[in-house]
Amino acid sequence: MSDTTSTTSTPVASSSSSSTAASETPSSGVTRTSSSRVSGSGTPSTLRTEHGTTTIADNVVAKIASLAAREVSGVAELGGSVSGAISGVMGRITGSSSNEPRTSGVSVEVGETQAAVDLTLKALYPASIHEVADAVRQNVRDRIESMTGLEVVEVNISVVDLLFPGEESDSEETTPRPSRVE
Repeated sequence: MSDTTSTTSTPVASSSSSSTAASETPSSGVTRTSSSRVSGSGTPSTLRTEHGTTTIADNVVAKIASLAAREVSGVAELGGSVSGAISGVMGRITGSSSNEPRTSGVSVEVGETQAAVDLTLKALYPASIHEVADAVRQNVRDRIESMTGLEVVEVNISVVDLLFPGEESDSEETTPRPSRVE
């Protein structure tokens, strides 16, 4: 994804990997400051008003996108086999709770006032893949925009597998077998 935000603001700081800028909306007196970044790296999106500051971290936007995608009928799960395996290993290493919404298969780029989302998912047979993708795209856009105030400029979706009812995914953990030795 490319950094496509356009504002009338002046850059505050700049580096080769990200750019930070502040802009004020004339009618509202709201200033939003942020760095453009991908997959949770960099400074969170910041909304400043005369009454205080609100900061929205990239992982918050990613979790919103993850939950919104999972709400759509026809989505079996997010992530591919590799990303699911990696997140499973990382979860065991870090001790993260299984109740925490996973962001596997979700990548976000957040700017001053806009966000872009990339999703990798597995569809559930016999759902219409293009209808599922359209529904996911709309739900992700609606949830992020209503919860954060960021404009979602694009939601790119990669469908990497089709799962049949009752079929287990490659990335799902199975019940461990009892030990055969003492």
